[in-house]
Amino acid sequence: MLCASEVMKTGNRTFFIVLQLIGALIWGLGFAFQSIGMENTGPFTFNCVRFMLATVVVFFFSVFTDIGRKRALKKSGENPGPVNTKDHSWRSAGLWKTGIIIGILLSLAGNLQQVGILYTDSVGKAGFITAMYIILVPVCGIFMKKKIRPVVWAGVVISVLGLYFLTINESLTFAKGDVFLMACAVMFTVQILVIDAGSAKYDNIKLACIEFLTVSVTSGIVMFAVEDPDIPSILAATVPIIYAGVFSGGIGYTIQIICQSRLEPATASILMSCEALFCVLGGYVILHQNLSVREIIGSVLMFLAIMIVQAFPSKEKSKSGN
Repeated sequence: MLCASEVMKTGNRTFFIVLQLIGALIWGLGFAFQSIGMENTGPFTFNCVRFMLATVVVFFFSVFTDIGRKRALKKSGENPGPVNTKDHSWRSAGLWKTGIIIGILLSLAGNLQQVGILYTDSVGKAGFITAMYIILVPVCGIFMKKKIRPVVWAGVVISVLGLYFLTINESLTFAKGDVFLMACAVMFTVQILVIDAGSAKYDNIKLACIEFLTVSVTSGIVMFAVEDPDIPSILAATVPIIYAGVFSGGIGYTIQIICQSRLEPATASILMSCEALFCVLGGYVILHQNLSVREIIGSVLMFLAIMIVQAFPSKEKSKSGN
């Protein structure tokens, strides 16, 4: 099996698009677990424990990845290279600074999302509002003097239409939780842009580990301040926490960091927003829920948006991964 660094060196854009879609699939199924988990715990308790679990999982993955990489390079007689460089070491101040910054942003986004899901009247609408970063990312990119290709704008428009048909029914209403979800979309936008600026320089796995540790610590501080966590309640939410921690957290957000070192942020945001599509399709396949005509139209539009950004790759995002 190839280690993360070897896969990154292949430069295969299609691989990273598929990988990010897998991440979106994991996130899409995670909405249900997040909602179920809060039947027993508060939103900050849920996020504190899930990201603590994610930190442990990704840390051990980083350790084994480094060991495997060193052994493989030693066996081949090559210089270990990135494993021992300053920016790829746990002692790198830049690595910790970047990880903490994106961790704080993810903590704000993740906790706003949890509170939003708690108070909104529709999980589907929650997914739509959260995914509005697909508009905010390219718009913010303009102010950051990033050139947004016309094909990406076309993908954004088609994705928004697809998300609308997938998640919003005819009785569109404004709920209390929508404000939190809108703020969540803004925080995810900033997080995506910061990862785009800093993910290529540092070890992606270590960066994700520091990010998750930051989310767990910040969520834990608020948890003890405003909630009353107890072991029985946490144990009652074991399955949702394991899924949200290991899969949505540890695997999903690590995939985001890895893929964003290869894909332009606007394209990555379109792929990530497909979590709404997989949420609907997951309900159809797993829960045997029927797809409405609106949901079928939305699915087709989302698929079309993905094909558009895949068919016309960017020549600007050619930097190598870690």
